[in-house]
Amino acid sequence: MCRNITTLRGLEPAATPEEIEAGARQYVRKVSGVQKTSAATEAAVERAVAEITAATTRLLTDLPPRKQPPTTEPPLRRLARVEPQE
Repeated sequence: MCRNITTLRGLEPAATPEEIEAGARQYVRKVSGVQKTSAATEAAVERAVAEITAATTRLLTDLPPRKQPPTTEPPLRRLARVEPQE
């Protein structure tokens, strides 16, 4: 499950808070089956994203450095590299 979530540990420069939150949001969407929030699901989804973001940030801080960088680049970094079309 969640094989599309990109590895954030070992990135250079280190994963940003936005990248960590994006990974948390993708995880929550996958496990909950909620792709688009509604009034009934928004609070629970946002709470879960915040908790998973905090836990992931702690995890990345507590783990030792990787010996090799991840093999894939996070989606937010790929998007930042693409030049906007005029």
